Formats: sequence, structure tokens, C-alpha cells
Amino acid sequence: MNQPRARLREMLASGDMIVAPFVFDCLQAKLAADAGFDAVYMTGFGTAAARGYPDLGLLTMTEMVANARAISQAMNVPVICDADTGYGNPLNVWRTVREYEDAGASALHIEDQVFPKRCGFLAGKQVIPMETMAPKVRAACDARRDRNLVIIARTDALQVNGWDDVERRARAYRAQGADLIFVDGIKTLDDLRVYAERIGDLPLVYNGDLLPLDELKKYPFKLTIHIGTMLAAFDTMRSSMKELKRNGKLSVGTASGVFGDFVRLMGVDECQTLEKKYAE
Repeated sequence: MNQPRARLREMLASGDMIVAPFVFDCLQAKLAADAGFDAVYMTGFGTAAARGYPDLGLLTMTEMVANARAISQAMNVPVICDADTGYGNPLNVWRTVREYEDAGASALHIEDQVFPKRCGFLAGKQVIPMETMAPKVRAACDARRDRNLVIIARTDALQVNGWDDVERRARAYRAQGADLIFVDGIKTLDDLRVYAERIGDLPLVYNGDLLPLDELKKYPFKLTIHIGTMLAAFDTMRSSMKELKRNGKLSVGTASGVFGDFVRLMGVDECQTLEKKYAE
């Protein structure tokens, strides 16, 4: 049995909001787990950025699955994954789900954007008809072999068609078997309020950082994926690069103790102990 998947199901059933920080590599995922988070979210935006591309549908399913596998194998907490549009029609979605499942993902979401998709917070999105997306959701649910694998249906219809269409799509995707419903592009507190009021009877995912986590817990969200960690990682790395270029040195160095924390997190001591065992 895949223990992280079973644990994610247990957490969803508990009624407490799960918080999964954005991560796009194994180091960030390990840092999230070390900080005490019970799940992580493999961001498509970040996965594309780490390979030098914008989030405009340029990465393939194979590249996304490879990252999902690496992160899932590096840790023992549930990994919730971006699976873009499912990479095609219902048959393609079927294979996508099988590939993510084999990679160790605990959950994945597919969205109703026109391919090539774009980041949910960018302008210019288009969505496919609800009647085209619904079979893709059903195919995703049917394809899984492990019933603990969580299927999330995402709609990007808010900026395109407004709340009436969002609600229609959300209820249709839930009727096709989606475990969670994810409305992306929530940019204002008013959007957040309407999201909760109009479809708060459904199991919902929220993507954003409009409110502190304690306040978000008052809303009917089963899962919050927190984009702020990705932005903070970008900002910190950018600042460090500029500091090194400007000053010729950094305030954080090998003498600061951070290197020791890095070594500990990566399990160097455990690996060296294992190495000695087989050297005897």
C-alpha cells in the first residue's frame, strides 16, 4: 500500500484543512517536510521554471512525471501534483493518471484550459467546453488502480466566463467522480468569499495567499496549496545573487551554520553510517 496516499485520504477525511507549500524540486520538498508540513504541492509553474521555461504548456507529460517521481521518492509525505490539461483527450488522460500513479503521486489535478495551457494567474486563458472536460474527469477517475489516489478537477473558467459557469462546471466535474474541486485564479478577497459561498458544499482546493492560514481555516477548503513559498524562494535567490555581485560576499556562508543544516537535511550522516557498514 502507498502510505502517503492513504495518509492523504485520512487527512482529507479528518475535516482539517491541509496546507501544501509549492515545491519544484526534492530539496524544497525536504525543507517543507522538515518544517512540519504534512503534504507538498509539485507546481507546474515551478517545474517549468526550473527547466528554463515559462508556464505556457511547454513541458511534456514525461518531464512532469519525472519530477513527480523524484520528489515522491525523496520523501514520505503526500505529493500533490499539477498534471496540466491531462495532455490530451480522455485516452491521454487515462495514461497520464497511470504514469503519475506509478511515479508515486498521492494526488493530481487536471484542468479545463485549452491546450497549450498557461498559468492560472495569467491573462488570456481559454477553456474547453464543459461537455469536453467532463469525460476527461471521468477517465481520470476510472484510470487509477489505487483508490487512494486523489483526483482533483480544476476549472479556469472564472476569468473567462464568470461565476455562473464556474459553478456549473464544478458541480459537473464532481458528478463525474472528482474527489476535490479546484477553482483557480482567485485574486481578491471578494473572489474568495464568493468561492466559499457558491460552492462551499463541495470539497474545495484553494491556491493563493490572500489570508493567513489561521484565517483561511475558517473557509470550507479541504486543501490549500500555497504559492508564497515558490515566490519567496525566487526572491531570496535573486537577492543573494545581487548581494554577491554587489559586495563580493554573502551574509550566509559556510561559517554560519547553514551548511551544517544543509548536510543534516540531506541525510549525509545516515549515508556515511551505511557506507561504513559495508566497508567493514
